[in-house]
Amino acid sequence: MMTSLIGAWGEEQAAEYLKRKGLKLLECGYRSRFGEIDLIMREGGVIVFVEVKLRSSSAIAAPREYVSLSKQEKLRRTAMKWLAGSGEDLQPRFDVVEVYASQPIKKKPEKIVHLENAF
Repeated sequence: MMTSLIGAWGEEQAAEYLKRKGLKLLECGYRSRFGEIDLIMREGGVIVFVEVKLRSSSAIAAPREYVSLSKQEKLRRTAMKWLAGSGEDLQPRFDVVEVYASQPIKKKPEKIVHLENAF
């Protein structure tokens, strides 16, 4: 199965989970020359930039451990680019959503973990 299809499924699961928590989806898959932000959402007066990590339930390391310092810097630069072009003057926040699924696309995730202010 194509990795991009599985990744899109994970992002969709994360977006639905966050919408149920009251966040509003503004954009999916925003790209700049610096990198990509999976989800851009709004929660009250905060713009939430979300990195989604999909792993099987038996993965050795927690998905959040794959958001390295260099990845965080790319996300910050991409977020600054988005904010500059958006006209939004809201407080930014960076979250990580871990989606655990042993059979992505075929079954719903076993667990979703939302880490607010992850970095």
